[in-house]
Amino acid sequence: MAGFLIEFRMHGYAKEYAKDIVYSVAKKFRVRGVTRKKVVPHISLYGPGRADDIRKVISSVKKAGRKYSLVPFKVKGFGYFDKTPKVIYFEINPSQELEDLRWELSQELRKVSTGQSWDSRRNHSFHATIAFRDIDTKFNGIWSYLKSKEEPDINQYLLRITVIGARGRIVCEYDLILKRLLNRREALSKRLFQKTINRLRELQGLPPEKPTFLMDRLKRLFGGSS
Repeated sequence: MAGFLIEFRMHGYAKEYAKDIVYSVAKKFRVRGVTRKKVVPHISLYGPGRADDIRKVISSVKKAGRKYSLVPFKVKGFGYFDKTPKVIYFEINPSQELEDLRWELSQELRKVSTGQSWDSRRNHSFHATIAFRDIDTKFNGIWSYLKSKEEPDINQYLLRITVIGARGRIVCEYDLILKRLLNRREALSKRLFQKTINRLRELQGLPPEKPTFLMDRLKRLFGGSS
């Protein structure tokens, strides 16, 4: 049985903003739950799960994903799970499209794999983790620190569904915008990601983007506080 996780990896301004918050919390409060490995801001969509054939997992992701193109959502404020261990996260306000996609994905994957208890529930707590594991005794300080900041209000589109395998490595991605399955090399290609962005702009009725400074481009495309 192979272990896997299905997630959406943030891009653009939202990714840079989230990484800045994660690292600032880790440094200020000396917590390393999220920063033990490379920080990749993401939203989990299914799992962790296990399957006897990863090809069936990939086929299920493709089957669910091909029905969707523009899947908006918003990174909106901070929240936490009051459990042991505690988890502090970015709250995600999903669109109906995101809720439907996550549910269809879960139904397909549960036919070919074992997941978690929350994967079988229609209602899902969409979130992106800021800190966890070693924060229980520092929770109040971290929470006060975050609440002193301006809350995020960032518009995003879910562009790709990422299949994560052993050692946290990308196995493949299904690109909702280009309507194609990408192998690991293609998923990491900046050239192909630019094609995804250009096609997204076309679907939004926007002209092709012009070359400009990176952060200005990211802010215009993915949105800042609104």
